[in-house]
Amino acid sequence: MAKQKIVLAYSGGLDTSIILKWLKETYDAEIIAFTADIGQKDELDGLEEKALNTGASKVYIDDLREEFARDFIFPMFQAGALYEGQYLLGTSIARPLIAKRMVEIARAEGATAIAHGATGKGNDQVRFELTAAALTPDVEVIAPWRLENFREEFPGRAEMIAFAEKHGINVTASAAKPYSMDRNLLHISYESGVLEDPWFDPSAPENKDMFLLSVDPADAPDEAEYIELEFEQGNCVAINGERMIPLHIMEKLNELGGKHGVGRVDMVENRFVGMKSRGVYETPGGTILFTAHRKIESITMDREVMHLRDSLIPKYASLVYNGFWYAPERLAIQALVTESQKNVTGTVRLKLFKGNVIGAGVKSPVSLYNPHIATMEADPTKAYDQGDATGFIRLNALRLRVAAGVHQNDGK
Repeated sequence: MAKQKIVLAYSGGLDTSIILKWLKETYDAEIIAFTADIGQKDELDGLEEKALNTGASKVYIDDLREEFARDFIFPMFQAGALYEGQYLLGTSIARPLIAKRMVEIARAEGATAIAHGATGKGNDQVRFELTAAALTPDVEVIAPWRLENFREEFPGRAEMIAFAEKHGINVTASAAKPYSMDRNLLHISYESGVLEDPWFDPSAPENKDMFLLSVDPADAPDEAEYIELEFEQGNCVAINGERMIPLHIMEKLNELGGKHGVGRVDMVENRFVGMKSRGVYETPGGTILFTAHRKIESITMDREVMHLRDSLIPKYASLVYNGFWYAPERLAIQALVTESQKNVTGTVRLKLFKGNVIGAGVKSPVSLYNPHIATMEADPTKAYDQGDATGFIRLNALRLRVAAGVHQNDGK
């Protein structure tokens, strides 16, 4: 009788390395390790060999970077998504793509289950499993961190590190570097370990080596760098006159932003499962793209369309953060976003300087900004009669006057 097959989302880090071996022994199953190349760079080096040595029967390492940039990052940035005013959703947006490919591999391999190393206290478990439910509702999901026997064996990271050392599994985590890290094309996130203390300062000089994508803003060049981003229908298509695909746009912006110390965020956020957690993020390219996109929208989007879209940003960002990328409501909002972006075309000039992204000019062939109408001087177009504002103000003040007249008599 053939062994059960389980597809494991495998990063080669501490958790998934331990889980691979544990699943193989506990379920007496074939473990198919899957790694999505979404921009981890040298983290992928030697991963196939490591997975096979740890017990995997087969390894998939799929280059999904172009799809990630084109079909996930860019649509999300068109929507202006920002979670709790700070987080550009770098980890959140990667999970539905990873889970999508996992279930595709499970179907192709005849696997009956998929597994992941997401903690039972975190958001990623929800993101993986909601995506699986939306795309392949009959697939079984194994989440070791939610199983009591697994938690008893591994109550903390120290026990996992000891297990790895005992079984000859090489992992990055150690007592000297006790925090977890997740990297992709959009960002790097750091959490857990020493970062669980919200008073711990990751920007202190002694912690400088933690950051991988960006220099300390204090160490960034003393001279500002100007760049120009060209947009077509809400998507960046060129940098400094050179047209690029979304993947190369993100790579170039990461390089530019990292050089100038752009895109560091340290925040305490609200997890979907109910608790607050502390995350430190580096999103150099995404921060530049977010700023530039907002600026080109400022002269090309109709006011009411912009305000309607903006009213949906918290909802859209929460859907991404909570794992509802394939939910019908996200798709519906995305359709509105696509419509709102059809005239978001033009060029933005930015200045990068010591951690800052500073607007330095914007232009568009379909600009709604008319300097003749906006001028404080005489309007040659006669489009706006300042005298009309009298009636406009009077009508808008009517309800305020009525309310004030009523409440002035209160208590008398």
